[in-house]
Amino acid sequence: MVYTIPSIIESKISSHAKDLIEKLEEFVENECIPSETLYQSQLGEGDQRWKIIPPVIESLKEKAKSLGLWNLFLSKEYPEGAGLTNLEYSLMAEIMGRSMRLAPEATNCSAPDTGNMEVFAKYGTPEQKSRWLTPLLSGEIRSSVAMTEPRVASSDATNIETSIKRVGKEYVINGIKWWISGAGDPRCSVYLVMGKTDPTNKILHRQQSIVIVPANTRGIKVIRPLTVFGYDDAPEGHCEIRFDDVRVPIENVILGEGRGFEVIQGRLGPGRIHHCMRSIGAAERALDLMLARITDPSRRTFGKLLAEHGTIISDIARSRIEIDQARFLVLNAAHMIDKVGPKQAMKEIGMAKATVPTVLLNVLDRSIQAHGAAGVSADFPLAYLWAAGRTLKFADGPDEIHIQQIGKWELRRAPEASKRINEANRKKLAKL
Repeated sequence: MVYTIPSIIESKISSHAKDLIEKLEEFVENECIPSETLYQSQLGEGDQRWKIIPPVIESLKEKAKSLGLWNLFLSKEYPEGAGLTNLEYSLMAEIMGRSMRLAPEATNCSAPDTGNMEVFAKYGTPEQKSRWLTPLLSGEIRSSVAMTEPRVASSDATNIETSIKRVGKEYVINGIKWWISGAGDPRCSVYLVMGKTDPTNKILHRQQSIVIVPANTRGIKVIRPLTVFGYDDAPEGHCEIRFDDVRVPIENVILGEGRGFEVIQGRLGPGRIHHCMRSIGAAERALDLMLARITDPSRRTFGKLLAEHGTIISDIARSRIEIDQARFLVLNAAHMIDKVGPKQAMKEIGMAKATVPTVLLNVLDRSIQAHGAAGVSADFPLAYLWAAGRTLKFADGPDEIHIQQIGKWELRRAPEASKRINEANRKKLAKL
């Protein structure tokens, strides 16, 4: 296939970005996707499942580096990045989404590392950047962000209970976190932990801070890996972790005490767009698989190819329409981030985040249905992608929160809308 840049934005895409898009597409289609089965076969079994890194991923990383397909996610405002806009990178994230399991990591553009690297690049001190950002950018280590907790409704982050107390020149951390993606990986060397440094502050959003915690710090215990619809996503995993009197120097705070929400919002905005565009790529792959399946001459029902049945044709059309609609929502959000920054683009980001996972699930469901029982097997990537897509409906903020906030933003226009309608009615009456 040849990736087609939507014509409406083509003039905004630099020749440098177009060159990278061409290289990336060839890399994903000819290197990553063909390596997926090998990757699965190289995963460890039993106790080794969380210790073995499939050798093929390291080979892919070296290949990506040699092609200049490395750290593409860091926008041009950062000297450590590839000099791309968020809009340009969003197109590349879509291509990576066609091999969701391998392409992002192979190019050092996988979550949660991307968000954590952006935190270090945007808010880190020179010392923090030297110790953590540099090895993350080179792909030597990996990282996690510890935010969600099992005992509270973490979708409202003001509920977070983990305690971060200042004792002399150290912070002492106590609490339990779960769904900590990447924490099972033996390469995971650092956590960004969100907790309360000032739990009595009357300003709820100033109670929290984010501190850097080396993964080998005494008092950290990985309790268990969790599964997503049965998938453990080894070796990275999604873990439950206990912090018992974990001590780190006060220099490990990010940006300053009470600024955790500021940091996390700066981290989540672009990250949500990355998730969305990868999801668009996954939806495109699901549709491709569906097209191949329904036009396979060996698969006929009631004397017809599957593609000749009206319901199947309708499913194809709806999938194409929904994918293209969702893509434009995401591209618009990425462009707004470039224009006004993530904080001022929250409405556009929220609309994309509340829409894209549902579109992905719809397309996957149709593709699975067209594949029959094979669609829910491990012979195709559809079931795994469905599990990942379903998770995105609450990862980085549940749909309900985004939808509620979008509604509130729209309601702010009510006085202006009413005024405009009343003025139009006045003019109509004046003409009678």
